[in-house]
Amino acid sequence: MSQVNEDSNVPPEVKTEFRALIEPFFSMYHRERCYLGLIFQQGKRTMLQINVPAADLPVLLQAKPSTGNDPDSGKNRPEVPGHGNEIKRYIVDRVKKRKPWILGTLTANVAPDKVTILELGRGICIVVIRRGVKLDITDGQHRKRAIHELIESPESELIADNDFPITLVLEGSDRQCQTDFRDMAQTRQLDKSLLLSFGEYSGRVGITKELIERVPMFQDKTEKIKLNPSTKNKLIFTTSYLAKFVSCIFANNLSDELQDYDVDETSEALASCLNQFFSECSSTQYIFHKSVEELTVDEISSFKEDCIIGTSVGLELLGRLLYCTYSAESNYFNEQRISQLAQIDWLRENPLWKDNVVRIDPKPKNPDKPYKISFGAGSVATAVKIVKINLKWI
Repeated sequence: MSQVNEDSNVPPEVKTEFRALIEPFFSMYHRERCYLGLIFQQGKRTMLQINVPAADLPVLLQAKPSTGNDPDSGKNRPEVPGHGNEIKRYIVDRVKKRKPWILGTLTANVAPDKVTILELGRGICIVVIRRGVKLDITDGQHRKRAIHELIESPESELIADNDFPITLVLEGSDRQCQTDFRDMAQTRQLDKSLLLSFGEYSGRVGITKELIERVPMFQDKTEKIKLNPSTKNKLIFTTSYLAKFVSCIFANNLSDELQDYDVDETSEALASCLNQFFSECSSTQYIFHKSVEELTVDEISSFKEDCIIGTSVGLELLGRLLYCTYSAESNYFNEQRISQLAQIDWLRENPLWKDNVVRIDPKPKNPDKPYKISFGAGSVATAVKIVKINLKWI
């Protein structure tokens, strides 16, 4: 654990005086729960910021989610099944790998008369929360559940020495608590590509980042922030598309994080494989060999419209087929099989894709291009099987 910088301008005697000042208060309220806090004003109300040891959270915080079809029955939304477990797995995985991790500040409400605030000046205070008093969560119920379950599990030592910040709103009204939750929930959900772009440089995230730099088909043609690739900005793929593509290639699974894969060695083998495929495939050669500056918006638009590899489903299909060319033991892609895949016509009009990943639109906007993509998992599975039969792989 990193240490706070001790080389400060605060004289030792001042620190001693400060400790001597606050210690009597903690002794006075030793039967209660005491925390150093900061007082601040926001939104016409007084709020407090406190840091709470992990072991205190299960008995200090309570969630009051609404039930059934009655939002007024609680102070926050019903829990999303499984989300607490996702957070718990994230913490456990990071701790066991001795890697940094972080959870956002929890927010809770409490009636002002339920807490005692001992002001020390300049916004510094001691917050005394009486035994039996519960803080009502308005934001962070899934984080609280994850911490709670970890503390009560055999793995409690993983987070026992950690502290968690709470923003405490001095507000007892249930209606205002609901309003606060709604207001905090207004934040726009982050696009998957942005989260992946800022992901840790390991597993499929690291491999994906390497491919974007090593494979001309993806370089400068991949949207790294938004949900969809903008044709007018000459973008074909997204980081999210490519991450799922990578997972399919190595695990035949869209969501496998590939945490046990070496980024450098795996990326080198895969980049070589993809550069061979895209340079040999007649459907992708032109895009592959041209830089984004040389390509026009119309060319990008035509590629995305005509070639199924320009879609997320097409990438998934290609990924699941490349999975059949890879040897995990030798970290090697079978070049002969890659060439076989490259000889396939990947345009939407190829009968090979009919009634699986490509369907006929009965009312197309352009009668000359009546083909629409089918995004179902069954469609991809059928297409994979048809290609493998066609190439005599099975």
